[in-house]
Amino acid sequence: MNNFNQVLQEMDFDFLGAGKHSMSVEAMRKALGNDHFLFLDVRTESERDYLRLPFASHIPLSELPTRLKELPQEKCIVPFCSSIFRGAVAYTYLRGNGFKEVKILTASMEDIVSAFKPGPLAKMLA
Repeated sequence: MNNFNQVLQEMDFDFLGAGKHSMSVEAMRKALGNDHFLFLDVRTESERDYLRLPFASHIPLSELPTRLKELPQEKCIVPFCSSIFRGAVAYTYLRGNGFKEVKILTASMEDIVSAFKPGPLAKMLA
């Protein structure tokens, strides 16, 4: 519990204001294809069945405690969900379990999907 307490104590005004704990959709687009980043979809199986994102690994939030060893400690883990809430929970859980480099994807599923419309996708692939 000490690690979790320490993570929470880090979350003061300066920490939150600096935004180093988060990643925008634009930053996500720039990070795609970079092996240092692992995008972690923490939505349920049912949600993922409706929309699969090929760039992401999938571990539902409820399974994270039993599947934690599947995640590489040396990568930047970027959890996300359909709204941001579960991504924030996953962020805190991962940091509390010793993962040093974690960022929350601060975007709704609509924002994430819109990044792959033809205009934004063409810019990303250019």
